[in-house]
Amino acid sequence: MDNTLLVSLSQQLAAYRSMDVIANNLANLSTPAYKRESVKFEQYVQQVRPAEGQTGPQTISFVKDAGVVRDLSEGQLETTNAPFDLAINGKGYFVVQTAAGNRYTRDGHLTLNGDGELVTDSGDPILGDGGPVTITADDGDIHIASDGTISGKQGEIGKLQLVDFANERALQKEGSSLYSTTQNPIAVEKPYILQGSLETSNVQPVIEISHMIDVMRAYQATATLSQSEATLKQKAIDQLGSVPN
Repeated sequence: MDNTLLVSLSQQLAAYRSMDVIANNLANLSTPAYKRESVKFEQYVQQVRPAEGQTGPQTISFVKDAGVVRDLSEGQLETTNAPFDLAINGKGYFVVQTAAGNRYTRDGHLTLNGDGELVTDSGDPILGDGGPVTITADDGDIHIASDGTISGKQGEIGKLQLVDFANERALQKEGSSLYSTTQNPIAVEKPYILQGSLETSNVQPVIEISHMIDVMRAYQATATLSQSEATLKQKAIDQLGSVPN
């Protein structure tokens, strides 16, 4: 395979990767606290020998996928008035107890399971300072203060853990809006939790669709380059085949 096709292939793979990430952003438009992602690309330059008619070393530039960058900006706060919908205003993550160990999330769309534990949509308990938070029917209406203190008719029930990390971008995304990390969690000094609200996704559909159109145009230009190269080769083969022996 010649260099033109290799360069074209690298660009097409980059376009495919970009489209995949954009589609995932749009699919999570309504996911609470979802953070928009974008692909980071790097230029890979290679020196090759000159072809016939060229002088000196020639430079070829390829596209290299360098990973995904997460937009950590906060989404808008949406009022739901549901007692177990919690939005984090500012820094911080809830601590979630899973079978694989503690995980972290900003998705505060919570509910009660059959045992009265405060859990995520996936059924994993949200941890307070003393472990999973259990609420009973005797607790009546539940009030959750801005610092995460949970109280009911009979007094204080517990206090939600809210943690942060030295390098927030190093968090590894898992399914169900969860993140994992090897970093030690740091307690948020001044937590600000809003009961009856949810943080929305920070994805802006108009911007994502605009990016999608740009990627499609780039892909079409690359496909045209590949087709032109193939046409030139076919013409060269035809001309060589028509030369008399």
